[in-house]
Amino acid sequence: MAKLNLKDIDLENKKVLVRADFNVPQDANLNITDDTRIRATLPTIKYILQGGAKKIILISHLGRPDGKRQDKYSLAPVAARLGELLAGPVKFVDECVGDKVKSEIEAARERVILLENLRFHPEEEANDAGFAKELAALGDIFVNDAFGTAHRAHASTEGVAHYLKSAAGFLLDKEIQYLGGAIQNPQKPFMVILGGSKVSDKIGVIENLLPKCDAILVGGGMAYTFLKAQNKPIGNSKLEKDKIDLAKSILEKAKGLQKEILLPIDNVVVDTVASDSKTEIVGEDIPDGKIAVDIGPKTIALFQAKLKSAKTIVWNGPVGIFEMDSFAKGTREIAKIISGLRAATIIGGGDTAAAVAKFKLEDKMTHISTGGGASLEFLEGKALPGIAALTDKPR
Repeated sequence: MAKLNLKDIDLENKKVLVRADFNVPQDANLNITDDTRIRATLPTIKYILQGGAKKIILISHLGRPDGKRQDKYSLAPVAARLGELLAGPVKFVDECVGDKVKSEIEAARERVILLENLRFHPEEEANDAGFAKELAALGDIFVNDAFGTAHRAHASTEGVAHYLKSAAGFLLDKEIQYLGGAIQNPQKPFMVILGGSKVSDKIGVIENLLPKCDAILVGGGMAYTFLKAQNKPIGNSKLEKDKIDLAKSILEKAKGLQKEILLPIDNVVVDTVASDSKTEIVGEDIPDGKIAVDIGPKTIALFQAKLKSAKTIVWNGPVGIFEMDSFAKGTREIAKIISGLRAATIIGGGDTAAAVAKFKLEDKMTHISTGGGASLEFLEGKALPGIAALTDKPR
């Protein structure tokens, strides 16, 4: 069922409660080192202001304070940075519920107000109904723009939506359009690239997308469990022994559905995983004692040939240990290849988004998800509580 978005609601003279994702990295002195998530919410905030809203009350979490107030997890630095980005005043309130918060919101001359970290209260992650009601009482309308937490049934993501008319912000709506579109109605040929270290992390994605896609290209540590399932020698490469039978059944299922699963045909290997380790390229069979750390040039060429015709590409998980420059070539080349294609390129959050950012190719991708865990669950076909709870569009 389609959900209300910002453009479906009347904002005039309303107090709008907005769940943002301001979970930003900071250094030891609490300076924000990457403000991408704050910038990502600006279109929603500006649209609400231009729509005549009386006030915007922003709520978010930061870090894992485990239900206790901890100064290092305060959102005060975020309020300061948001004010700079908006070139206007942002009021910071050092609590998120209670009479003091209500009176400070009422008395505020500023139209943009950021409340303190929701996770200073254990009731937030427990999705406590009373806490959700207290949050809901602060606004007339609820807007969720925090895709990164949409897979969590927390008071500020799922609970509050039961007490207010609720809509998706621009950022969340974009995720629903691109990730949802890729799952429900992809333009064909539809190719899926999967990497990362474990098959177990991607089982749900494989099972959901295998019947819908034309091919799955597998790299990263998870590839070696698949190769072992085909009785190929993998040396000391990453292996989930208890998932070999599962890998076999996935390969058989793909065969039955006449879908291709492409695995590495050559590999970059080392004796030990260290940034200064001597690398060599071997074929499909990995010698005893060697550890595969990246896909090789023949695999890159194989993947490129397969991706050339794609109209939709979903990529979740790097195909090598990209954090170390010596083992980053496969992931970098895949990113370069898909960035030059005339296809909808949808990048899962987390490590895949970090890899694309490292290679400075963000602007060349159609959509980069802002949520690692959330994008994975969406691609698995799961209903995300933070989206499911939003108000349905009228039929």
